[in-house]
Amino acid sequence: MQDNYDFSSGTRGAVTSASGKTRITLFLDDDVLAAFRARAADSGKGYQTLINETLRDSLSPDRAPLTVATLRQVLRDVLQAA
Repeated sequence: MQDNYDFSSGTRGAVTSASGKTRITLFLDDDVLAAFRARAADSGKGYQTLINETLRDSLSPDRAPLTVATLRQVLRDVLQAA
């Protein structure tokens, strides 16, 4: 270790750069958090990673809830093919 260090060209800021993630505070029900922690223990992934993956999957257009308009379009397509 040195006796003196030169911080004259140092800058303030985060020690590591953000990698496309944002730190937030989020309140979850205890049972939801316990379920994700249990899944994390079984899968070997972190529970926060599993929560993030679940949220990302829910945003996928393929996982969108079934609407009346979508159901009608599917039925039309099936009936026309038959």
